[in-house]
Amino acid sequence: MIKHYYILLLLLCTQAILAQTYGCTDPLSNNYNPNATINDGSCTYPNTSISPDATVTLPPEIIETSGLIKWGDNLYTHNDNGDTKLYALDSLSGAVLQTLTVTGTNNQDWEDISQDSTHVYIGDFGNNVSGNRTNLSIIRADKAGLLSSNPVIETINFSYAKQTNFTSTANNATDFDCEAFVVTNDSIYLFTKQWVSKKTSVYVLPKTPGTHVALLKTTYNVGGLITGATYLEDKKTLVLCGYSTLLKPFLYLLYDFNGHEFFSGNKRKIGFSQNFHQVEGIAASTGNNYYLTNEHFVQSPFINTAQKLHRVNLSAFLDNYLENMPLFTAQNNIRDKIRVYPNPAGDIIYIEIDPSLIGLKYTFFDMTGKDVLNGSLPKIVNKINVSKLTAGLYSIMLDNYPDYSYRLVKK
Repeated sequence: MIKHYYILLLLLCTQAILAQTYGCTDPLSNNYNPNATINDGSCTYPNTSISPDATVTLPPEIIETSGLIKWGDNLYTHNDNGDTKLYALDSLSGAVLQTLTVTGTNNQDWEDISQDSTHVYIGDFGNNVSGNRTNLSIIRADKAGLLSSNPVIETINFSYAKQTNFTSTANNATDFDCEAFVVTNDSIYLFTKQWVSKKTSVYVLPKTPGTHVALLKTTYNVGGLITGATYLEDKKTLVLCGYSTLLKPFLYLLYDFNGHEFFSGNKRKIGFSQNFHQVEGIAASTGNNYYLTNEHFVQSPFINTAQKLHRVNLSAFLDNYLENMPLFTAQNNIRDKIRVYPNPAGDIIYIEIDPSLIGLKYTFFDMTGKDVLNGSLPKIVNKINVSKLTAGLYSIMLDNYPDYSYRLVKK
C-alpha cells in the first residue's frame, strides 16, 4: 500500500512538472509562447523608439541635474557636484518650487537619488574620473528632517566585492562607476555604469548605516551606459535610463521578474528620440508614466543641449502586463519567496527561502519525473550538495506547493 502511495505521488509530481511550460509569456514579444505558464526571461523584442509627450527647459541652477524621484506631489532632483541642495520641481513647468539643504554633507559626485517611506538616499558614488575612489557612500536623510530644515544625516559606506585593483585609470575608463540605484525594504541595489564593457552589474548591500561590501548579483549586457533607475516594487517593474557612447539615450524596461532578480524576467530596450541629450535621472509617476531629466551638454561648435525635463508614457509597452498583474502576482507569489543560486549550478547550490517556509521538504526531479534528490530546508539559507547529479535540467518542488516548481540547470 505504501509503495502504491509513493508511485501515485511521483506520478502527480511528474504531471505537475510537465504541466508547467517555461517560455516567453509576453504577447508583445517576438517569440511569445501562448502555451508558456512560467516566464523564463527569454522574450526578445523588436527595435522601438519613443518621443516624449512633453519637454520643458529646467532653470539654470540645476544645470547638472543628475538624479530624480517623485516624492509627494513634486519631483526632486540634485546637481552632481559641489551643491548639497535638493530641488523640488513642478512636474508640468519644471520650475523650482522649493530647495531643501542636506546639511552636514559634501557632494563629491552625487549621481542618483532614491527613497523609501521615511528616508531619502543620495548616491555619492560617481567614480568615472580615475576609477579608484575608496570613499564611495550613500547619504541617508530622514524626510521629516529635510522638510523642517534639520535632517538627521547617516552614511552608508561601501566598496565593491569585485574591485580589487585600485590603480588609477584614464577618465571614463572603468567598470566601477555607478549612477543608478534603488532602495527596497531592506537593501540597496546598485546598477553600475561600465565604460569599458557597456554592461551593467547589479550589486546589493544593506540599507543600514555603516560600512559594507556590495556583493555582485548579476551582470547584463545593456549595450550602453546606465545613469538612472526607478522601481515600482508593487508592480514588479524597474526602469533604467542611460545612453550610448554616441549620446543616444534609451530606457531599459525590466518587468515580471522574480523577487529582486531584476534581469530574470522581461528585458526591453527602448530608444529615446532626443539625441545628444545626456539623460541622467528617471522617476515613475505611475506604472505607465515616467519623468526623465538630462543635464546641460555642450560640444562646440555644433551641440548645445539645455537641461530639460521630459514626460514619457510607456502604456504601449506595459499596459498588457500591468492589467494582468493580479494574475501574474498570484502565480508567482510562492516563487518570490525562494531563491535558488547559482543557476546554472556546479556541485553546490543554495536555496534561500522566506522564514515562513522553514522546515519544508524539497525534492529534485529529472525530466523523466524521477526523484533524484530530496531533503529539508531547516534555515533561511540552505547549502545543498548536488555533485552526484548528472548535467542536465531539473525541477525542484516543495511539499505543500505541488503547482510550482523551480528550474535548475546542472553543469
